[in-house]
Amino acid sequence: MQRLLLVPYQRCLYRKMATLSQTKELFRRAEAVCFDVDSTVIKEEGIDELAKFCGVGDAVTEMTRKAMGGSMIFKTALTERLSIIRCSREQVNKLITDHPPQLTPGIRERFPWNVTSREVLHSPNGAFNTQGEKRELVERLHQRNIKVFLISGGFRCIVEHVATQLNIPQHHVYANRLKFYFNGEYAGFDESQPTAESGGKGKVISMLKEQYGFKTIVMVGDGATDLEACPPASAFIGFGGNVIRPQVKERSSWYVTSFGELLKELEKI
Repeated sequence: MQRLLLVPYQRCLYRKMATLSQTKELFRRAEAVCFDVDSTVIKEEGIDELAKFCGVGDAVTEMTRKAMGGSMIFKTALTERLSIIRCSREQVNKLITDHPPQLTPGIRERFPWNVTSREVLHSPNGAFNTQGEKRELVERLHQRNIKVFLISGGFRCIVEHVATQLNIPQHHVYANRLKFYFNGEYAGFDESQPTAESGGKGKVISMLKEQYGFKTIVMVGDGATDLEACPPASAFIGFGGNVIRPQVKERSSWYVTSFGELLKELEKI
């Protein structure tokens, strides 16, 4: 997910970037893969959808435009946008029910059983196999005993819904928590979560390494805060299937526009 603020690009500029072949090799032998959610695993940006649903889309869009000027850190931008939205628990639940997040094609997709051999051979993203069976990136990672995590600067209530669709355990979800009063009115967000801070995704990955003993973790995402999570991530894969961030594409050793490209690489194992 694209973040709105000051990202320490100096660290990215001066560290040694892995080559394309090195990044692909790290992905093939990864013990864990961490996905960003907004504009990566799902097509939309959750906070913008929530703002539209609450009738303040234009105000939040203007806030986002100002934040793009680089004068605000992530927590400040998040705090001020949420203070405009001031969503109730009921509104959040209704958003998820009436307008559930849309999964990006290829992360979990079912293909028809009557796919012809010609269609399989000429599938541009390698998504079909010769039987036309379903092929899901997350499922294939699970089959190879690669742990999958969702790390998002978005909201846990939305990300948990996505995790359920992908059969990802809830304890593999790291995202911001909205807070509500007993009557359901907005009461802020949990500022103690690492994802509430700039650099939070890197903190989560460091924690995963310590907790599980992972040596090789790959981060996949579309935004600047995904890129800055490497290091401590072993490798970063830029994703432009929903929106292309030029600065992220420029700094990515491996930049993909479909999850089929990652699936094809897994099939080489």
